[in-house]
Amino acid sequence: MKKQGFTLIELMVVIVIMGILAAVAVPKLFGMIAKSKASEVPTAAGTYINLQDAYAVEALNIGTWQQVGYTGAGSNSSSGSESAVFLYLEAASAPQWTVKTKNKLNDCPANQASAWTLAAYNASDSAAGQGSVLYKTGGVDACTGLTPSFGNIVSGRSTSGT
Repeated sequence: MKKQGFTLIELMVVIVIMGILAAVAVPKLFGMIAKSKASEVPTAAGTYINLQDAYAVEALNIGTWQQVGYTGAGSNSSSGSESAVFLYLEAASAPQWTVKTKNKLNDCPANQASAWTLAAYNASDSAAGQGSVLYKTGGVDACTGLTPSFGNIVSGRSTSGT
């Protein structure tokens, strides 16, 4: 008589193999999801830089978010704007673009005191001339790990209005 089916040992081996694969694959999956969400940050920073550059060429000065026409991602509000994952905030004292996470993304904690920052400086007193803008990026190391090229977004970039 021929019996068909799997033995208990064979089923347990398959379950152990699936468990090992899941233990390796799940953290990788969440890392990829966090990086895909964080890919919004450099794009939004590039938009801010382009708008600030255009304003500097016309007005020969740097401007606020309202002056340059930047609204961030998602819905616009008086204190900034937000997307599903990030809060976009404008500094009250100087033209600065700041992004904070609303939820924990891998090692980047939620509502970090400073996450990704991009500051615009009026460089009219430098050799670049009036209406020139210089940019400086900053951020928390745990968060910038999601966007490793964020610090290079402004390398060698300045805009001259004259």
